[in-house]
Amino acid sequence: MSTYIYGKNAVKERLKKDGGSELLVQKGSHNTDVEKLAQQARIKVRYVTKNELDKVCQGNHQGVALAVQEYRTYSLEELLASKPNGQYPLYVMLDSLEDPHNLGAILRTCDAIGADGVIIGKHRSVGLTSTVAKVSTGAIEHVKVVAVTNLRACLDTLKEQGFWVIGTDAREAIDYRDVPCDMPLVVIIGSEGKGISRLVLEACDYKVSLPMVGHVTSLNASVAAGILLYQVYNARNPRGK
Repeated sequence: MSTYIYGKNAVKERLKKDGGSELLVQKGSHNTDVEKLAQQARIKVRYVTKNELDKVCQGNHQGVALAVQEYRTYSLEELLASKPNGQYPLYVMLDSLEDPHNLGAILRTCDAIGADGVIIGKHRSVGLTSTVAKVSTGAIEHVKVVAVTNLRACLDTLKEQGFWVIGTDAREAIDYRDVPCDMPLVVIIGSEGKGISRLVLEACDYKVSLPMVGHVTSLNASVAAGILLYQVYNARNPRGK
């Protein structure tokens, strides 16, 4: 089954990787760089009106959309088999995240800091949609995403493989800057409304909190993910070394 991804960056990254079946270009738009990539990949280019593009896109398409097969997800075994040699792996687990904009933004951060994979649930969670691809600005092409049936069982398997688990919680938590990062890590981000579920939270080796000195008591899920992931990156890549 095919779907459409849209937005210049998302489309260009897909064309560089493995293409698609057809590129739709809005008549009169200035997308010659995207068209050139499609031609190099021997993908058909079809010129359409803005209204036609609007019908197949759920947001700002910037004049281009690419018909592709649905995004592939990986198995946990495939993710573990691709662990980097000589480095501590870093996975991000998303517990019942529902907003595609949050998932897209988290994938973008994961690509930026070199995270090795993202784990999502097959049920009650947002999947890999065209909106996610657009928000990720192409990062969806480079970050491995694993979809599992049971997040807790997945964590138990990872802990058997030597991973330590970090989750955010307001109770009995330590400052997020105090967690050691020189070990295989899974960073858990909870859902937008309920946070991390009880069974998943019980599997955490470290419960951390982010300092909040203002009037608002919580952060957007993708913002929290960005802070935690860059803390891991900074701890593993100190300046001057």
